[in-house]
Amino acid sequence: AMIREKRPEEILILTATSGDTGKAAMEGFKDVEGIRILVFYPDGGVSPIQERQMRSQEGRNVGVAAIRGNFDDAQTAVKEIFTLASTDWLPSDAGVMLSSANSINIGRLIPQIVYYFKAYADLVKRGEITEGDPVDFAVPTGNFGDILASFFAKKLGLPVGRLICASNANDVLCDFIESGLYDRNRPFYKTTSPSMDILVSSNLERLLYLLADEDAAYIRQLMNELKQEGRYQLRDDLLARLQADFSGGSASDAEAAEVIRRIWEQEHYLLDPHTAVAWCVSEKCPPEHPCVVLSTASPFKFPEAVLGAIGALAPADPFLLMEHLSHLTGLPVPGGLADLKERPVRFSDLVEKDGLPDYVLQQIQAGKEKV
Repeated sequence: AMIREKRPEEILILTATSGDTGKAAMEGFKDVEGIRILVFYPDGGVSPIQERQMRSQEGRNVGVAAIRGNFDDAQTAVKEIFTLASTDWLPSDAGVMLSSANSINIGRLIPQIVYYFKAYADLVKRGEITEGDPVDFAVPTGNFGDILASFFAKKLGLPVGRLICASNANDVLCDFIESGLYDRNRPFYKTTSPSMDILVSSNLERLLYLLADEDAAYIRQLMNELKQEGRYQLRDDLLARLQADFSGGSASDAEAAEVIRRIWEQEHYLLDPHTAVAWCVSEKCPPEHPCVVLSTASPFKFPEAVLGAIGALAPADPFLLMEHLSHLTGLPVPGGLADLKERPVRFSDLVEKDGLPDYVLQQIQAGKEKV
């Protein structure tokens, strides 16, 4: 509250989402005094259920728009606005201060560190490990935020063995961990795990900064090369440091589907496609220690892919798909999704990626006129 008192202007939160974090951020800031939030997602790049969740979001201070392009386009456009904001792009009477809420913002990583400790404590409590034994973590990875939190947990003293970075067909990260060459000049695939359909992972820059002993000039040079050429090569000594903690692997849609089916049949546990990618990769890079696979989304957000994986015929309507999945598996549709069909759609804007700065200025103006 004290911080808010010192800043009379409104805080405008700008967020690019690949599906999950946008809804969570809007729900968290809904109707909070002195804060507005605008969320941008790639048009056609999230599941229909995720899109409806965002477009029907309630709250007088929230806004959502699709961006024509993929997640990388959306994230780049939002980052450009933060760069513009350091110039005189914002009118002096705008009365807003810009911030971000998802993995562009390092604050998002702090609560994520906690569940690595929680998972470890659970394993100790269940007698699966003795306190002090190392544990590996397999993490479905897109923007590199969640897996960076596990690296922080290790730095804070958690006995973490290997960090397994799991990618889908957009496997820029596992190639990088293997070779030290980060190259986004490659095809962009739309997969059944859309939150990982990313070729430029924001949080990797933070890891490299730490591995390079906080050599900001060197990291800036790499990021400039990425911007100009679309690629950079990490120094050998830093690659060795990276490989000391991280392993990488990828799984195709078909492999992820096979894992969903097998785990459902064997364990009666329903994986979503992102979790399935991590499970599959954890089997490909056999862990040296007990391994925790991070589950990052509800299978009910991706009912078409999950139904297809367990061999069921899928109706076309996404809401029927959720009901069908619930009926087949005996699992309830999660509360936040059960009444989604009844919620009115409030937002339907579609923005060109280079039109984002103008769109944000319009929204700021419209917000002032409402007051």
